[in-house]
Amino acid sequence: MEYMTVREAAHKWGISERLVQKYCAQGRIDGIRKFGTSWGIPCNAAKPDDPRKVKIQDKAPEHEVQTEPLSCLMPLLSSSFQPGHCIEYIETMKNPLQKSIAYAEYAYFSGQAEQASEKVEALLDSPDIEIRLSAHLIYAYSNLTLGRIDSARKALLQIRALLSDTASQSPIIKAAGQFVSSAASVLLHLPSKNEAATFKESILLLPPGLRLFAIYVQSHALYLREEYAKSAGMAESALAMSAESCPISSIYLHLVCVMDYMSLKQTDEAQKHLLTAWKLARPDDFLEPFGEHHGLLGGMLEAVIKKGWPEDFKRIISITYRFSQGWRDIHNPISGHEVADNLTTTEFAASMLAARGWTNQEIGEHMNLSPNTVKRHISSALQKLNITRRQDLKKYMLL
Repeated sequence: MEYMTVREAAHKWGISERLVQKYCAQGRIDGIRKFGTSWGIPCNAAKPDDPRKVKIQDKAPEHEVQTEPLSCLMPLLSSSFQPGHCIEYIETMKNPLQKSIAYAEYAYFSGQAEQASEKVEALLDSPDIEIRLSAHLIYAYSNLTLGRIDSARKALLQIRALLSDTASQSPIIKAAGQFVSSAASVLLHLPSKNEAATFKESILLLPPGLRLFAIYVQSHALYLREEYAKSAGMAESALAMSAESCPISSIYLHLVCVMDYMSLKQTDEAQKHLLTAWKLARPDDFLEPFGEHHGLLGGMLEAVIKKGWPEDFKRIISITYRFSQGWRDIHNPISGHEVADNLTTTEFAASMLAARGWTNQEIGEHMNLSPNTVKRHISSALQKLNITRRQDLKKYMLL
């Protein structure tokens, strides 16, 4: 008889490895064998029925919905799958609502904001709180990218309302609400209403992939407080301790490390993390995270990605322009900050480094530009921002 591993069974059945392990321990899979400390599962074994499944009506057809805690909260972000096999993995999902959210996530992370928005619009009023939280987060960010700022703002406000709705529910549902609210706030560089200590406790209740992304959110918050070494340490520890391959969350963790090491002027470490993120992202076309972080990466994309992958770089720049414009339209009025909105991506990247105290020579060596070209880009930025001193760039940059 041929056997598959726990990981292979989890991929085939569209559930977590932890749940497969539980089924094995409970003896709910026919023909399983123990090989040392590992389980061998017959390749033709059927997925056990989950007693926690319930029936609900979704318009006309009746769907079977798995109620495993947080199985429908950003299920793709939460999942472990092999890079390059994302669509195949989504197709293994049995729950149609879970699959719908996962396809919307795929559309968003691959830079298809219009499709992402369309896929979740009908799910914004779902009776399932996990589906509703996921739908509003995706809807907010996809509409931000599309320049539909009113729709993005409404979705963000609804997330705040949903956080209140989850406050009196079970700890795990409360953790779901705090996860979505914190992700929405920190990534827009806006103050979060969550208490940091409470959110750190809630992280432990999240499934592995979401836990990794929650740590990214915390690392990003440390980066915004200019605690770069601590931020990088947190992100790298999470990556080192993760037993499962959760590509999307891992991409974001590597990117926050790039931001930290760029700020610490450790460009070799920054480049190592960027190339690792790129290796995870490119097989499934996950370009959105790079567009979201373009300015914060301090010219690293121009230095590393542009030459080797020029067409992908063009798409990232297109994503950057759309995302950053919507981001500023949300961030600037709420925060009172005046993040620059009229610079080219090269002007912004060079100005970011200048605001961190880099010299024209250092910027040029990093971005493969001559010092005179760097000077010209920064002079243009100063003129557009109506300022005269490099020191004043910090007010208009995302540091």
